[in-house]
Amino acid sequence: MTRMLDVQGYNPRTGAPVGPAVAASTAEEVDRAANAAAATFPVWSGLPAQRRAEVLDALADALDATAGELVAVADAETALGETRLRNEVGRTTGQLRMFADLLRRGRHVEAIISPADPAAGRPDVRRMLHPIGPVAVFSASNFPMAFSVAGGDTASALAAGCPVVVKAHEGHPQTSVLVARTLGQALAGAGLPTEILGLVHGFDAGGALVRHPAVRAVGFTGSLRGGRALADLAAARPDPIPFYGELGSVNPVVVLPGAARTRATEIAAEYAGSLTLGAGQFCTNPGLLFVPDDADLLAALADAVRSTSAGPMLSKRMRDSYVDVTARMAGDALHPLAEGAAADGAWAVAPQVWRLDLATFAARVDTLTEEVFGPAGLVVSYSTVDDLLPVLSRLDGSLTGSVHAADDEPDAAAAVGAALRPLVGRLIYNGWPTGVAVCWAMHHGGPWPASTSALHTSVGGTALRRWQVPVAYQGWPQDLLPAELRDDNPLGIPRTVQD
Repeated sequence: MTRMLDVQGYNPRTGAPVGPAVAASTAEEVDRAANAAAATFPVWSGLPAQRRAEVLDALADALDATAGELVAVADAETALGETRLRNEVGRTTGQLRMFADLLRRGRHVEAIISPADPAAGRPDVRRMLHPIGPVAVFSASNFPMAFSVAGGDTASALAAGCPVVVKAHEGHPQTSVLVARTLGQALAGAGLPTEILGLVHGFDAGGALVRHPAVRAVGFTGSLRGGRALADLAAARPDPIPFYGELGSVNPVVVLPGAARTRATEIAAEYAGSLTLGAGQFCTNPGLLFVPDDADLLAALADAVRSTSAGPMLSKRMRDSYVDVTARMAGDALHPLAEGAAADGAWAVAPQVWRLDLATFAARVDTLTEEVFGPAGLVVSYSTVDDLLPVLSRLDGSLTGSVHAADDEPDAAAAVGAALRPLVGRLIYNGWPTGVAVCWAMHHGGPWPASTSALHTSVGGTALRRWQVPVAYQGWPQDLLPAELRDDNPLGIPRTVQD
């Protein structure tokens, strides 16, 4: 058995190691975790949805009960602060409870019944969704709770009936261990195998997990480069499996002239706050801002950015990458608009914003629309909305697109919205992209490179569809059909019945 390098957490405030290192998983340990998950699949997927809902609630209760310890450990490894992390625990447990509620309602199986029609020569056909099998989940760096071991990918997969093996992020190994232990104890307390949720560590464990024959689908939140490499691994398997990745996004925001005239100071303050929230380490960071060529708005934007500061980034690698990228941007014929300050902390960085006119941006759109992970932004000024629309259509896919408009410019707002709609998964009106509500209707995805599948979401009620596969039952007798598809509908779930 070959032991890989240990995974060591670090304190972003000091740059010093924090907590004991976690042993990286060997190939044999990854194999055991994946096979153990597969062995529990009949047990977990075979539970009635109502029972799975009870277990999800129990997992949420266990995390809430451990919140104080979770926050302390996560803050030491991420420097995100107690307020942010307590909110994130609440978001994480809220996701689990949302999926429990959906399971109780029965909509997640999407039952459809087409009764036999002899006159039309149609047999009896009934369709529903079933769990796909064990799922591999890759934790994100920037959400040690909500997109990590107990995060949305894990919660939705468990809700769908799929065991999960999580590849922990190297930025918060001790937090990952504590969350996994808390959930394992809750599973055991519910009389279920703890292997329903597995945890592996280390860079090499990721590829081994994607290639493992027991794994039937993968969820990933992270960089475009890393996600693309893993997606290629999933596609290159002898039996290719779905890979659902949330990757890179610049989240364009368009401010229309009326909004600039009436809300310049407010828009500038909100933009600066959104750009620098969490040191800009959000996939919904507003990296690209289009504004009218309005001197007052540009001055307000510059003042607002100068008043900001950003704390430590999550890792030295991320800090170094931000410094390198912004140095290249500064030397790339971009016009500086404003710079904020770096707050205290070994890995703290300064917010930076540049400005370009629309024509220059259009000539270089292919090189200026890559996500910068951190508090950096590009402001592009335009003369008319008609000039702007064809440039918007050339942008890559993003998670979000936002429009700020006054009440007297509905036609312009509609035109910009129509231009952005094919490019994004969420359209926002007079708001900012940071902050993704956990609710049934949320869609957190978008065309490439925002995600690998614009059809699916990693947040919201339909996130569990990624871990389900449809099966149509043709001509089966009532007593052999799943309860969800029987004529008497013993579970009382909503169903679509063809006339």
